[in-house]
Amino acid sequence: MGKQTPARRLGDNQSMAVATRLRTSAQKLNLVAEMIRGLDASDALSALSFSRRRIAGDVRKVLQSAIANAENNHDLDVDRLYVSEASVGKSIVMKRWRARARGRTARIQKPFSKITVIVTEREQRRGKKK
Repeated sequence: MGKQTPARRLGDNQSMAVATRLRTSAQKLNLVAEMIRGLDASDALSALSFSRRRIAGDVRKVLQSAIANAENNHDLDVDRLYVSEASVGKSIVMKRWRARARGRTARIQKPFSKITVIVTEREQRRGKKK
């Protein structure tokens, strides 16, 4: 007599992974998320591998986790996966202060962000292309 499992929010051909508390602003994280939206999973992984942005490594880990979830938990074909959604949101903000002149202080805000990556399996095309 435990809780009932909630209904699955994604389709049968989808899988997701979430990372919270990534140490960057949502605006900077969204620039990296824009790079991978709509790409095939393998193309997105290679784009993140060669990106010069610091947070791209963490986004790559999230994408790899979504691919692993699709393969192991939902029996999806890895070769037909693509990034259908990559949504970014704000998380906590650490507030610090810095001493300034004449006994005053200045606030320093250190934002954190979260990202959700959803990969979807493409449907097979019927018939051969002529």
